[in-house]
Amino acid sequence: MRYFFQSVCLLASTVICALPGYALAQTVSDTIGLPEVVVTERFSDREIRATAPRYILTEEQLEQLNALQLSDAVKHLPGVTIRDYGGIGGLKTISVRSLGAHHTAVSYNGITHSDQQTGQIDIGRFSLENVERLTLHNGQDDRIFRPARTFVSASVLEIITTAPRFKGNDRLNGKVSLRGGSYGLYNPSLHLNGKLTERVSATLSGEWMSSRGDYPYLLRYGSSVGDSTSRERRINSDVKNLRLETSLHVSFSARSRGDLRLYYFSSERGLPGATIYYNTLHDAGQRLWDRNFFLQGHFEHTFSSKWVLQSDGKYQRGYLRYLDPTYLGVSGKVEDVFTQQENYGSLSALYRAFPNLSFSASTDLISATMHANRQGFVTPTRLTSHTVIAAKWVSEQLLATASLLHTQTFESAENGTAGTNRTRLTPYLSVSFKPFHAHDLRMRAFYKKSFRLPTFNDLYYPQAGVRNLLPEDAEQFNIGFTYGTTNNELLQQFTLMADAYHNRVMNKIVAYPTGNLHQWAMVNVGKVIINGVDLSLEASTAVTDEVKLHTGTSYTWQTATDRTDRKQTIFGHQLPYTPSHSGSARAAVEIKQLQVAYTLIWSGKRYNNGYNDAAYLMQGYADHSISIQKSFNTAMGRLMLTGEVLNLTNKNYEIVRNYPMPGRSYRLTLSIHF
Repeated sequence: MRYFFQSVCLLASTVICALPGYALAQTVSDTIGLPEVVVTERFSDREIRATAPRYILTEEQLEQLNALQLSDAVKHLPGVTIRDYGGIGGLKTISVRSLGAHHTAVSYNGITHSDQQTGQIDIGRFSLENVERLTLHNGQDDRIFRPARTFVSASVLEIITTAPRFKGNDRLNGKVSLRGGSYGLYNPSLHLNGKLTERVSATLSGEWMSSRGDYPYLLRYGSSVGDSTSRERRINSDVKNLRLETSLHVSFSARSRGDLRLYYFSSERGLPGATIYYNTLHDAGQRLWDRNFFLQGHFEHTFSSKWVLQSDGKYQRGYLRYLDPTYLGVSGKVEDVFTQQENYGSLSALYRAFPNLSFSASTDLISATMHANRQGFVTPTRLTSHTVIAAKWVSEQLLATASLLHTQTFESAENGTAGTNRTRLTPYLSVSFKPFHAHDLRMRAFYKKSFRLPTFNDLYYPQAGVRNLLPEDAEQFNIGFTYGTTNNELLQQFTLMADAYHNRVMNKIVAYPTGNLHQWAMVNVGKVIINGVDLSLEASTAVTDEVKLHTGTSYTWQTATDRTDRKQTIFGHQLPYTPSHSGSARAAVEIKQLQVAYTLIWSGKRYNNGYNDAAYLMQGYADHSISIQKSFNTAMGRLMLTGEVLNLTNKNYEIVRNYPMPGRSYRLTLSIHF
């Protein structure tokens, strides 16, 4: 418990140090009245100035992407690989720069969303109906005043939902939408913003989505051109999702503000099996029920111009039920029920020592417990302490950040043996330099050491879990440059970002056979070396006074090879589902109240097995989509009608082997902004 008490002591000292600043603020700052100043900044400027790659998708850009779910939008970001098992209800996980889904955190309004059982988040559950901004941080964010937990992962996908904003004397605004489409898609949604008092506002958001998911696909009975084919229809791919959210935003004073958020998600879906030759009904009865609830809060108080304190808290409960009624065993079925509970608290302090130099300290405590309906389940609990200190220097030409994170875990179990307690110390350093005053060209570099803890499945899964697994360590090296310009003769806005990176993963956790193919165990045997280049280009121009053109493109080249054992046949082979070349493109033309948009996602060849043999080769694919959006000003508000055609070429390409994606489909959306 020594590290636990160290964390508490650091937290207490932070609060004590803040008290003098508070006293000074009460005697001096309260007597000085300053006029209100509104400072605006383009999100493209944040991308250019960042010391580590940062990619931002604004609400306007998201509308141009023909994206229904968050996973559809994230596919357009450089270095991102989405494992998509097909259809709206299929599992979708994100891997950034081939480090794996376990090394990518998902942050929801500043607080990390977690799954202690699997360690990876199904980002297909997140809607875009109330999302204001998506940001992907490679390495680490330059904002040092954050909870310690956000410093842990190799990359972070940050989701920011729409905040309540009002014009003039308005006290209520919002949006009502109805979307329908192919394969029985039905998707109504509602978002309301209300001003309760001058200091208190609230939001309410709800959404229902259902789909049969029974799209047709072409099943090939071999890889040769002349092999037999048949037209089949996807089975057991239906989904029903319900999302409810509400938030309360309070400005207690000019110095204090806070918010409270309540989130509920419920889903029932079929799990379509792999498409197997002559047996398209394989695993057709598997079902998954998923319920997730959390309550999270944030409070921030400015003591003085030098001291700021914030606290965050969260309670999260997850329920997962899996049913396989076709299991060939004594029971005739498999039915597992898992529940997770997590309590989270964080306290952070920011000290602005000088105009250019600031420091922060943050301590987080997380307690997570998992229950299961299996007889004799160990019922594990993990108490985790994260403590970080960070520094930031910022000037017109130089931006530099550094942090040191300490993590300590305490494992316990109600039944059986608990996992081994672990401790880690992980540093981070980044810098961005602007060599020329007249041009917004910046050179940047960062180094980060990070890790991911073994999940509850890794440690406790029956006949596979291993209690003494080591954390999976990762090292990241990045060097690159950014360039931007605005309001020149040709372009209103232009942004170019290019980065080269080298990643190493040690102690990789993999499933390994022990004795025979029916007995597996999780072991630390993996070593992976990853090299790559990410390119991103954004541009906006006014063709005429009434015509605007927005374009964007991204490209990724990477090699991610297994370096575990030279004696193994897979040594030096590319990791499964990792294309050497991939990219995206988008273009949108605005003509008054009409917008026409085109999007492209493409991927080169890749293998679905660690052994890069021709039998496991998967061909590349390209997904083209278009949309047309027309808006009308009415007495009720702004009416928007959007039509979309997805996957224009009608190709049932596969992102995961034997899980075909839908062919051509259509969507129509009617929404009213009032």
